[in-house]
Order: sequence, then C-alpha cells, then structure tokens
Amino acid sequence: MIRRFGEAVRADQSYKLRQGAYALLERDGLLLVTHQQRPVPEYQLPGGGIDPGESPLQALHREVFEETGWKIELRRRLGAFRRFTYMPEYDIWAEKLCTIYLGRPVRPYGPPSEPGHTALWMPADVAARQLGNAGDRHAVRRWLGLAR
Repeated sequence: MIRRFGEAVRADQSYKLRQGAYALLERDGLLLVTHQQRPVPEYQLPGGGIDPGESPLQALHREVFEETGWKIELRRRLGAFRRFTYMPEYDIWAEKLCTIYLGRPVRPYGPPSEPGHTALWMPADVAARQLGNAGDRHAVRRWLGLAR
C-alpha cells in the first residue's frame, strides 16, 4: 500500500487521479527546490503532473526544467506517496500519486520558465521542515535517514 499524507479523504467528494513525478536533487548537502508563489506560496520539490503521452521520467525532466531552469541526471526511484487535495489551478479535486526520484542537478540554463516559480538551494535538514506538503517533507527525512 502506498502511504497517504495530507487532508483526509472526503466521502462526499470524487477525486480525479493525477500522477506526478518529483525529484530530490542534491548537490553538496543542498537541495534544489522551487518556491511556487500561487495558488499558495510554498517551497516544493521540483516536478509535477505527467501529461498525456509522457513517461514519468520525461515529465520529470520537463517539469524540473520549467520550474528551476536546470537540466538533471536521475539516479533512482526513492518511493511514492498519495495525497488528496483540491487543485485550484485546475479546479479539480485530485488524488495525487506522487513518485519521488533521487537525482542531481547537472547544468543551469537560465531562470525558471514557469510563471511564479523561483529556484533556490536549501540545506536538506531545512527542507525537511520547510517544504509545503507532508509527503515531500517525509521523502527528505527518509533520505536523510530520519524517518522510515
């Protein structure tokens, strides 16, 4: 069973499955994260939804580049989690199935192209406390050896 984080599932609500791929990108003890300004300002692991016709890895490379401006190299899959949430930017209630990969930033090509996103470096222990959703925070804590 895939672990669930976040809001309780609402019995009166139907949810659309939204698969996504996200990356824990480490260099010299720092993580490359993105700050998303809208709809709610928060720090996030870079990544996002998988578009029709994309593989999870294609989507991850595209999303990381859009949100950070970096090209990346992926090492391995770390795990997955689910969360049920309202996504105002799409006006849907979603069951997000989030797969997390470990990788490293290889080369910056410029600023993020996705509006409202800022790329920044954050110490891993700070990210384990500051990322905007519990699933992302747990993934970092687990990678640091602080959680199971």
